[in-house]
Amino acid sequence: MVDILSDKDIEGLIKEKKPLPDDYKTKIMVRPKRGHKERELDVNGEDGNEFRLILRQSLFNPLDFSIILVYRPPQSNTLFRLRRYNGKSHEHTNPIEGETFYDYHIHQATERYQQIGAREDTYAEPTYRFSDFQQAISCMINDCAFETPFDPQKKLFEEI
Repeated sequence: MVDILSDKDIEGLIKEKKPLPDDYKTKIMVRPKRGHKERELDVNGEDGNEFRLILRQSLFNPLDFSIILVYRPPQSNTLFRLRRYNGKSHEHTNPIEGETFYDYHIHQATERYQQIGAREDTYAEPTYRFSDFQQAISCMINDCAFETPFDPQKKLFEEI
């Protein structure tokens, strides 16, 4: 069992640099698995923490997806969900705030939801920053300090 992580600890884990391997795009290409497509990629953070990027998307509803960043505490096989970027496929309610919405949304781990015994990433906010699976992946990569490998082609097109 993981101790309750403070909001400050959670923020530090989110901000920890997470270098992606050169072939990360190939490694996160989802594959069919029992009614959905899925893929996982383990990433070691710059400070030595272990993370996993989990990608899932329904085979039947393209708006039903989840991009998840989990942290694995040392000497533990528990996975702690830091962030989750969800599609617009279901209604979500934040129990403490009493807010309900049906939209694309980003879940985030919070200390207060852990303290009431809820899942660490129960709290979510609606977003307009993505509207499909690929855009959600890009948001996760940008928001959570993932470092993408140098791409000389990308630099070439930025200068044009």
